[in-house]
Amino acid sequence: MTEIQNPDSTAAQGPRSRMSDPMDLLPDLREVSAALFKVVGNGSVPQSTMTLVHLRAGQIVGNTYLTMMHTGILRRAGETEERITAVSSWQDALCFTAAERAALALVEAVLTPAPAGAERVPDEVFARAAEHFDDKAMATLVVAIGQVNFFIPLALIGKPLPGMPASKQWT
Repeated sequence: MTEIQNPDSTAAQGPRSRMSDPMDLLPDLREVSAALFKVVGNGSVPQSTMTLVHLRAGQIVGNTYLTMMHTGILRRAGETEERITAVSSWQDALCFTAAERAALALVEAVLTPAPAGAERVPDEVFARAAEHFDDKAMATLVVAIGQVNFFIPLALIGKPLPGMPASKQWT
């Protein structure tokens, strides 16, 4: 049984993730991850839109690692601080395109529980996204949402260290 480490530990070794690097433990995971990145990197949806969606997913699930990672990606891509900051309150922010707003609504619908008896992704949310994304782009966006959802358990359970280089995120 593996001992769970407290990432906020002040022990001599410093903060630690709860797990070792899953890519080292499960080498086939590298292939799965690479395949997901290849699929969503087909150019049908702007990379900035997908990263905004991934940032919003990290915010919704309350994960600092994902939030910092996707914020950093957006900054390195030249995204403005105004847009990065506004992702958490995108509904009334004026700095997003209609397509970006539709994509953000879609990821929010997927990750936010619906009221009892209501559909999680209502037809209106899908229709709004379909107005801005053709069939291939819509499928890509759906897989991009699935991609971040694939990694959410690793981030929430494994607690990789936020802001650290990839080689130092896992204990």
